[in-house]
Amino acid sequence: MADPRAEASRRRTFAIISHPDAGKTTLTEKFLLYGGALTSGAGSVKAKGDRRSATSDWMELEQQRGISITSTVLQFPYRDNVLNLLDTPGHRDFSEDTYRVLAATDAAIMVLDGSKGIESQTRKLFEVCRAREIPIVTFINKWDRPGRDALELLDEIEEQLILEPVPISWPVGDGDRFRGLIDRQSGDFIRYTRTAGGSTEAPEEFVSAERAEAEEGELWLEAQEGIELLDVTERDFDAKRFQSGELSPVFFGSALTNFGVRLILDAMVDLVPSPSPRVDREGDPRPLEAPFSGIVFKVQANMDKAHRDRVAFLRVCSGQFDRGMVVTHEPTGRPFATKYAQSVSGQERETIEQAFPGDVVGLVNANDFRVGDAVYVNTAVQWPLVPAFAPAHFRIARTLDTSKTKQFRSGITQLDEEGVVQVLREPDVGNQAPILAAVGPLQFEVVQHRLENEFGAPVELVPCSWTTARITDTNSAEKLRGMSGVTVTARSDGELLALFESPYWLQRLEMDQPELTLTKLIAEGT
Repeated sequence: MADPRAEASRRRTFAIISHPDAGKTTLTEKFLLYGGALTSGAGSVKAKGDRRSATSDWMELEQQRGISITSTVLQFPYRDNVLNLLDTPGHRDFSEDTYRVLAATDAAIMVLDGSKGIESQTRKLFEVCRAREIPIVTFINKWDRPGRDALELLDEIEEQLILEPVPISWPVGDGDRFRGLIDRQSGDFIRYTRTAGGSTEAPEEFVSAERAEAEEGELWLEAQEGIELLDVTERDFDAKRFQSGELSPVFFGSALTNFGVRLILDAMVDLVPSPSPRVDREGDPRPLEAPFSGIVFKVQANMDKAHRDRVAFLRVCSGQFDRGMVVTHEPTGRPFATKYAQSVSGQERETIEQAFPGDVVGLVNANDFRVGDAVYVNTAVQWPLVPAFAPAHFRIARTLDTSKTKQFRSGITQLDEEGVVQVLREPDVGNQAPILAAVGPLQFEVVQHRLENEFGAPVELVPCSWTTARITDTNSAEKLRGMSGVTVTARSDGELLALFESPYWLQRLEMDQPELTLTKLIAEGT
């Protein structure tokens, strides 16, 4: 048996968040290139075996829309370490999925477009990280294109996110004048060199300060003025403040041409904390060397139509995982054999024999597993509950082909268990016309696409007048059911949700009848 603590010290488990088109998927691919998980080709990066380049965006709808809709897991080696990269959806409509994925990470990289800075969806996803107290590393991308002033971007990060940005690398020039990066920790100047289509690691020419000043002239002097200002304002890296979410190390570069990618990968090894003991529901940390335990953070079905199976993704929290071991599923108390344990990179699968704290294991045909569930060996554990986000959009789902009713109900149940949407049911209607509740409307496109393409059940999603949801209880529900503008529904986990057509009616009700139970869900109003 290996030492779980020693193995955990070699692990770094992190996610990437960004506004669409900021370069998140590109950066993901380049990490794989630098980690040796991708091979270089003429003019483009290609996965081994000529797999398509967008390893992380495997879903058909993702390829059609050009955005990341679901999360995926990618593992690769780097500097004798094991890096577990959890790619998250890039759209704010899927921030609930991002929140669940972040339950399995120890840090996140926030990718910003150098010409745009903080965008609305970036802000929303950052708040998701803050809610989970996740340390943030910032990568300002596309620095080889026309963009904004570097100091201006730092001020924007600090003002809008209440997060102190501390540059670790500092650019010399920008856009067409971009010459390279200064590593503030070592003082090295790394000259920028373009690569053909970003197909190979960027050549790095290390140049002395004296030579850089002579060759780069005014651009070098401008960069030095920026660094002097950073020094005067004491923008220095502090590990404790980083891990507490007060400070973010900042890197500049170009993911498309690979420049700056190595520096940020080095930071993920040098700055990001390795897995630590996870706190259980009682507030007690479970030691890394304790018997095996894990938390399910994602469930995904039909990743490959040829398999038509269901995969539960779990992060190893303690101990050593060995394929074939029998674990206990905490919510049901039932044993589960892990013969079909896999590492899953996009749609590509490989059998996994062992895993340690920080690693992600895909368990195939784990049909009873739900997000937030604990699995363990010997010593039982329960993890803190994973809360649901406040839905702001609602649709009534109806099948367009009554002969497909069975497939329709099966698909709705599956998507509910995966957490694609929240499925609500009225007592008198039940499964005939369930109510779908979502954080953003794009979730409904995913539901419709998957029901039609994976389950063969064409549907119509009818818009509804509800705008706000509140958690209620049995006593309050009886009173609410007799009121106009209010509908009481039940979620699959047994929680009762009251849906209101008007937030003003809700506010008045809260004032006039404060004895009613009307509890906000997480992320209300975001």
